[in-house]
Amino acid sequence: MDYASLDDQVLMALIAHAQADALGALYDRYGRLVFSLALQIVGDHAVAEEITQDVFLRVWEKARTYRSEQGSVSTWLTSIARHRAIDVLRRQRSRPEHQGMDWALVSPEALPSINGPEVATEATFRRQQVQTALAQLPEEQRQVLALAYFRGYTHRQIAEALDQPLGTVKTRIRLAMQKLRQMLQEE
Repeated sequence: MDYASLDDQVLMALIAHAQADALGALYDRYGRLVFSLALQIVGDHAVAEEITQDVFLRVWEKARTYRSEQGSVSTWLTSIARHRAIDVLRRQRSRPEHQGMDWALVSPEALPSINGPEVATEATFRRQQVQTALAQLPEEQRQVLALAYFRGYTHRQIAEALDQPLGTVKTRIRLAMQKLRQMLQEE
């Protein structure tokens, strides 16, 4: 059987029935995406590799819990990876020095193509829309979003890192998300 040609939902069903080759095909398809996200959050290749392994181990163990109506496989995997990476950061209780987020690292080229040219083109277009919308936000709002999403900081940690009141941080995040939502819906 050519597992690489199967769609994500079929692979998940096969993984749920303990077919290791299906997991291998899913890893080949999304391993780079999971690793890139983990690396972006933790900033360490070895830790990102461990997180990637943990994510696919979790997929092997929890494939039966995946529900396609709640999101795509890639969304499920990136969600697991993001939460796992944030857990690792919190467990280590060490944060990298405060640095501004380089949004260029989230360029369409930074993430692999997925599920064929049509989906890849749509994903690239959507990422470009998000980048354009992010560029229109005030620097203070981009900064708090970067710390919250890519570094896994809590609101309180962002407030401490930026030496800002907690309420200000929460307001900036809320306003940024509202502006992004409005700009992306207008597209």
